[in-house]
Amino acid sequence: MIEQESLAVRTAMSEARDAETVAQDLARQLIHPHLGFVLFFCSAEYDLPALGSALHQYFGGVRMVGCTSAGEITSQGYGRSCVTAVGFDHRNFSIACELIDEMDRFSLTDAQQLVERLGSDCRSNSLAPIKDHSFALTLLDGLSSREEIVLSALSAAFGSIPHFGGSAGDDNHLTDTHVYYDGKFHSGAAAVVLINTWLDFEVFTTHHMLPRTEKLVVTRVDSHARRVYELNAEPAAEEYARLIGVEVSDLDHQLFAAHPLAVRINEHYYVRSIQKVNDDLSLTFYCAVENGIVMTAMRPGPLMPNLEAVFERLEQRLGAPLLTIGCDCFLRRLEIDGNGSSDDISAFLRRQQVIGFNTYGEQFNGMHINQTFTGVAIGRPGGRAGEKGAR
Repeated sequence: MIEQESLAVRTAMSEARDAETVAQDLARQLIHPHLGFVLFFCSAEYDLPALGSALHQYFGGVRMVGCTSAGEITSQGYGRSCVTAVGFDHRNFSIACELIDEMDRFSLTDAQQLVERLGSDCRSNSLAPIKDHSFALTLLDGLSSREEIVLSALSAAFGSIPHFGGSAGDDNHLTDTHVYYDGKFHSGAAAVVLINTWLDFEVFTTHHMLPRTEKLVVTRVDSHARRVYELNAEPAAEEYARLIGVEVSDLDHQLFAAHPLAVRINEHYYVRSIQKVNDDLSLTFYCAVENGIVMTAMRPGPLMPNLEAVFERLEQRLGAPLLTIGCDCFLRRLEIDGNGSSDDISAFLRRQQVIGFNTYGEQFNGMHINQTFTGVAIGRPGGRAGEKGAR
């Protein structure tokens, strides 16, 4: 069992700057006879064409999917300007993946056909039934403004299969984000991964934001561009700055992280984070925003107790985690870096076996959300579901 657990997943990281050295580092740490799939996240600072070519060369026929990030989560905790990766043993995971290269033209029919192909590929490994033993991961171009189109179609096609993901970043530059598939980095694209396993798992999402009493109504918006021109019939940036008690000229990512807005659906609040202030005093958001919606002003609560509670619940169900794939909003990372809690959070993520990245948005069962920690926790062989699959 110890050998099986050690090979079920292997993690790797590289802080090398040269693309070929990165590929060599990852290959040395990950490759073994039963390696079936590699997932990775990397800084956008790399020479991406060179990195894509080197990874393809060193990993041969092993399927790989990844994306650029706004910060990495490695086996050592939070990282910057590096590559973090996880390799999956094909005896424990049957994994299929595809690329959506035209996100704006992706339809429900496309989604249904894609999900059927992914399911067929996973079933060919005869590992476990697709139903109740599979989850999906989506990695989307974080600056495409087409996440909702793709997620809506995929959510309908996946049905009861839980799914989560993150939008690629570019080290907070907000200019160029990429997903990696089949040896190349692609922009304006999305990678969809179906993971079938006999191990127990749970897809989850959490945030630490608490509602205030103030409300803002979207009164003029370009939904296609996610650009809000008016809040409460006033210039959007001016009304938002008034709400949080600063000048428009003071608005930046740190303030956006500390003073998000959210939409309430039933009893839950879903954050709609602000990306930037435009010259005409409009605000561009990371998520779709519609005319007439009411947004609630939010404030950060304690972040660490929120994470601890989530992982305590996960451990009660799954046991100690074998692996957690985490999509952690880059605005959370900015808050953590700003309040001096980075070392503590980083150590906690390391204990929870988190590999992942800081995103420009997260996805959870068809919803595009912001300022969350979203992911999947996977139990160790020998856990509740592991005992079933080990017979």
